Amino acid sequence: MTDREELVARMMTAGRELSAAAVMFHTALAARQGLTATEEKALDLLERFGPLTARQLAAHAGLAPASVTGLVDRLERKGFARRTPNPADRRSVLVEGVPDRMAELAPLFDHYVASLTELVTRYSDAELAAIVDFLTEAAARQRDATRLLQEDAPDTPER
Repeated sequence: MTDREELVARMMTAGRELSAAAVMFHTALAARQGLTATEEKALDLLERFGPLTARQLAAHAGLAPASVTGLVDRLERKGFARRTPNPADRRSVLVEGVPDRMAELAPLFDHYVASLTELVTRYSDAELAAIVDFLTEAAARQRDATRLLQEDAPDTPER
């Protein structure tokens, strides 16, 4: 195995470790608030992008629209999201996070965010730019892979 092949293999393993750690972190964090990891990540999307239609939320999440309907229903029942009239299209509604409930999640990230803030000090600006580029592109490819999985499978909303 060449040095590059070994480095790429190590990177792929590290990516798998990061993915598993992220799933476990978000599952544990969500459980603290009576949410699933999917629900917590949907709230993250609403926080980052603001109110979204169900179709927009589905596109950002890489989920089937039918799955998002159930997801929004659960978030509403748990008091974390609400549907509001869409001022740009009276035939549709927007899904928005409930600020007070969303604020309950923020402190759960404090330790992790502080740890990452310390970690970035190890890297130069050029290295950070390369990491950002890789993570951004990897996320886009994972969303595409999610979309392909959704297209090839029947709708099975999370319960």
